[in-house]
Amino acid sequence: MHFYDMKGKQETICIKVPKVYDWVVQSVEIPDQSFVGFSGLETLDLNCDQVNEQVPGGQVTAECFLTDETGNHIDQLPSESIVCSEMTSFDGREDINVRLSTGETITLQKVSVLKKGFFVVRITNARGESCTSVPQPFTVAETFFLCAPAGTFIQCEITDFECNADITCTLDNEGEQTFQQVDVSINICQSVQVKSIVTIEIPADMCQPRSDLITDNRCPQDNLPPQCPVIFPG
Repeated sequence: MHFYDMKGKQETICIKVPKVYDWVVQSVEIPDQSFVGFSGLETLDLNCDQVNEQVPGGQVTAECFLTDETGNHIDQLPSESIVCSEMTSFDGREDINVRLSTGETITLQKVSVLKKGFFVVRITNARGESCTSVPQPFTVAETFFLCAPAGTFIQCEITDFECNADITCTLDNEGEQTFQQVDVSINICQSVQVKSIVTIEIPADMCQPRSDLITDNRCPQDNLPPQCPVIFPG
């Protein structure tokens, strides 16, 4: 539904909204994970006997995907299956003095943020036959220096996720492949905001639905309850 401003209906209103004190967007690389030899296959719980049968001129490839803890693929971000939250301490956030390029010194707060989730590895041969691992965890903690005074909270969201897997195999004289290792690298983008819920006073124009193009409109208009401007906001 479209709205238009009712001219001459402006008044001072009081609303409760989240105020942003600081905001950073940046990428972070998760430490690489390597699954080597038989123990690596056990960790991934991969049973790829059929996939190991080499196709003439073919190649075995590996890829990885973001999942929840049960292995279900996550196609949309942000997702509740990815943890992105502040690591709090009993002492609260530590104050840090930071000198800006202008020479001015300001006090910021040291904020630790934890990111963790799960991924799976899928191995595919040239015939399109594949096998998939059980979910594997990843985790990384970062420190930010933000304007985050007492009374604010951290809102962190994962906005992008990139996972790359590389498999190394050896080929024997009979054409069978022997697994050597899979290396997984993960890069994520994150949005970290410092917020507090505040009540603010603003002048505003009251809005009503626009006139319908069809004249037979039997819907009643919304009537806003009257304020008491003499005492509030005052």
